[in-house]
Amino acid sequence: MRDVVEIGLGKTAQRGYHLDDIAIVPSRRTRDVDDVSTAWQLDAYPFGIPCVAHPSDATMSPASAVRLGELGGLGVLNVEGLWTRYENPTKILEELAGLGEDARATKRLQEVYAEPIRPDLIAERVRELRAGDGTVAVRVSPQHTLALAPVILDAGVDILVIQGTLVSAEHVSTTDEPLNLKEFIADLDLPVIVGGCTDYKTALHLMRTGAAGVIVGIGGDDWSTTESVLGIRVPMATAIADAAAARRDYLDETGGRYVHLIADGDMQTSGDIAKALGCGADAVMLGEPLSLCDEAPAGGAWWHSAASHPSLPRGAFEVAGEPIGSMQRLLFGPADEPDGQLNLFGGLRRAMAKCGYRDLKEFQKVGLVLDR
Repeated sequence: MRDVVEIGLGKTAQRGYHLDDIAIVPSRRTRDVDDVSTAWQLDAYPFGIPCVAHPSDATMSPASAVRLGELGGLGVLNVEGLWTRYENPTKILEELAGLGEDARATKRLQEVYAEPIRPDLIAERVRELRAGDGTVAVRVSPQHTLALAPVILDAGVDILVIQGTLVSAEHVSTTDEPLNLKEFIADLDLPVIVGGCTDYKTALHLMRTGAAGVIVGIGGDDWSTTESVLGIRVPMATAIADAAAARRDYLDETGGRYVHLIADGDMQTSGDIAKALGCGADAVMLGEPLSLCDEAPAGGAWWHSAASHPSLPRGAFEVAGEPIGSMQRLLFGPADEPDGQLNLFGGLRRAMAKCGYRDLKEFQKVGLVLDR
C-alpha cells in the first residue's frame, strides 16, 4: 500500500515521487555497452531510440521531425500549430526567437496562433513528412480530433497522437458531443497514442480504448505553468509506475495486449531518461532539450503547446538559449560537459550497461531506491 498522509482533519493525500527523488540500483552484472540495444517498436513501426518529440512548434517543423526520424526517434508535428496556419511560418518563428525576455511574449504567441488552421496545409505538411521516408506522426488535440481527423487520415499518416494537458476516456460535456475515444480508435486502421494521464485508473481506461500508446505526464518542466494555473503537478516516478501497473493488469485482462507508455515531463538529462524507463516507460517525450539543436525551427526559444491558449495559457516563453550543435550531438554526443544534457541516449546505453541489461524491456526491471 502506498503511503497516505493526513494533511488535516478528514483530508488525506497519497505520497508521490518525482524522478529526482529516486535513483537506479545496479545489479550484480555489468555488460559491454556495445551489446546494449535501445530499440523499441510501436505497432509495426521500429525505432532505434526511445525518443518521441513533444509536438511544439519551437522544436518540430516538417524538416526537424524528419531529421529526428533519421536518427532513430519519432518526430511529431502539431497539426494545430504554426505550420498548418501559415504557408511559411519561418519569419514568425524568427520573430519569436528574438523576443527574449519581452513581457509581451505570451500575448504575441496568442496573436500568431489566432490565425485559423488550413486543411490544405495539413495535407501539405503530411506530404513533406512522407517525403522524408520515415514514420509520419502528427498530433491533434481531443477538442479538434473529430473536425480535423478526416483531413489527417486522408493525407495518410502512420501514427496519430491525440494529446491534451489531460485526456480521459470519460469526458463529460453538456454543450458539445464529446470525443468517444473507444469508438473513434476502433474505426481506424492505424495506431493511436493518447494522453496525458497521471494515475492508474485513467491509464487503464485509456488502454481500454484500444490505444497503442499512452502518454504519462503533462510535459512538466521549469517552463510549464500548469501547477500555478491549474494546481496540478505530476510526480513522474509515481505516475509512470502506476501506469505500468495498469499495463500489467491490462495485459492480464486482455490475454497479452501490450500498450506502450511514453513519459512526458521532468526529462532534461540522460539520467532522467534512464530513471523514467526504469520506472516502466517504453519511451520518453522530449521537448525543451530539443530546442537547443541547430535544427530547432525557433532558434533556441521554447514554449509548450498550451502556452498559446487564447484565454488560459499554461507555459512560459523561454528566452533563447545557447545552441549546443546538431540534433545528432544532443542525442548521441560527443559531450563536452559532465551534466548529462548531451549524448542523451549514449548516456542511457551506458546506464543500461552498468546495470547489466541488454534491452529496454529488461531494463524496466531495474531496481530503484529512494535517495532523498
